[in-house]
Amino acid sequence: MYKKIFYLLIITAFSSNAFTQNSDDAYRKPLKQVLTDIENRFSVKIKYADSMVSNKWVSYADWRYRTDAETTLNNVLLPLDMKVRKEKENVYKLSNYEYYRWSVPEGWAELDRIAAQYKNVEEWEARKKLLQPCLMQALQLSALPVAPASKPIVTARRKFDGYSVENIAIEILPGVYINGSLYRPAEIRGKIPVILNPDGHWEKQRYRADCQYRCAALARMGAMAFSYDLFAWGESQLQFKLEDHRRSLSMTIQVLGSIRILDYLLSLKEADTARVGITGGSGAGSHTVLMAAIDNRIKVSAPVVSLSSYFYGGCPCESGMPIHDCAGKTDNVEIAAMAAPHPQLVVSDGGDWTDKMPEHDFLYLQKMYGYYGKATNVENVHLPDEKHDFGINKRIAVYRFMAKYLGLNLKAVQDAGGKIDESKITIEKEEALYVFGSKGELLPANAIKGFETLEKEFYNAVRK
Repeated sequence: MYKKIFYLLIITAFSSNAFTQNSDDAYRKPLKQVLTDIENRFSVKIKYADSMVSNKWVSYADWRYRTDAETTLNNVLLPLDMKVRKEKENVYKLSNYEYYRWSVPEGWAELDRIAAQYKNVEEWEARKKLLQPCLMQALQLSALPVAPASKPIVTARRKFDGYSVENIAIEILPGVYINGSLYRPAEIRGKIPVILNPDGHWEKQRYRADCQYRCAALARMGAMAFSYDLFAWGESQLQFKLEDHRRSLSMTIQVLGSIRILDYLLSLKEADTARVGITGGSGAGSHTVLMAAIDNRIKVSAPVVSLSSYFYGGCPCESGMPIHDCAGKTDNVEIAAMAAPHPQLVVSDGGDWTDKMPEHDFLYLQKMYGYYGKATNVENVHLPDEKHDFGINKRIAVYRFMAKYLGLNLKAVQDAGGKIDESKITIEKEEALYVFGSKGELLPANAIKGFETLEKEFYNAVRK
């Protein structure tokens, strides 16, 4: 008797649970439960951290199932602004929806749509006249804020084999500083080129060996090379938190910073205003493309492991402001074309979103440069077996390109056999590259702190 009642209770409980969901509660189920069910139903593995699915629910969950795992996952995840990436057969990794990452066919089709709007240099120049002011407007820099009257803060110069280094902080807004290190040739005769070197999103910021190698080599070749931090990155974190780097306004502050740096460098008596270059990798590669498009003082550019029609920049410092809405939508490859006919080197590799650069995007750039009769002014060094970094082969490509178009002495970084040799460059400890001391003790008294204060200063300056 009791056993029969027990079984009836179990059956009743099961039936009640099975039919409690209905349209009144939108057939809701926890995302974690749905993903587990998809794994079991389709014999797949979905990798994710529990924090990604915690407190997330799927409405009309059972109605989203289809006959295959990928279609079902798309139906389930898209309303949650999530997606999966296939790592291998039957194994997927969960991630948040990436607005900045498109499929290759989608990216190529969008670039083709954009390119169909002009068929000659006159039509292209007309579009550039729409794009350039729109980019500045999207950045909220149509009218640049007045530069602070303070002089840059410059540390003592350190001398090495064929070059010197001094650290510099420039006040770009009241109480807002951008820091970097200026590498110069040991001997300077007459006017020399200026090369901006913004740093990308790799660890150790501009203190990394590859940053020091690059700037020191360019200095040994005869240029002044300025290596500097992105906003809320590196020494900028004395004033702002790292998470502030992922605010949309960081994109604007970085552009303003580069403009102010260039103002300062071109004011130096040894600066050749006709020979100005910029090169950066990853997020700084996106910044390189943007600066070459909007600042006509830049004559040579070399974006490294960044440019792609199917990747818009994964950080708000690259795509946080609506620059890509300009002139009926644009993308990074069209923005790169705005540098034409100025020489431009695009370095790509097989380990990131630049993996197909030679197949489509570079052909577009050649066509655009061809409008000016300068198709050879744009070059692509593609390294299919390499990954996302600013390694030696990427640096070699930049050295050769800058030497070719800025009149630098490549032999200064070559051995007797003509091979690039960085062995005479001294890699300094991180602390040696600080402007404001090992603990920030030299930070100016007027230095502001906190993103909210920065916003107030920026918008006050813009209004003035």
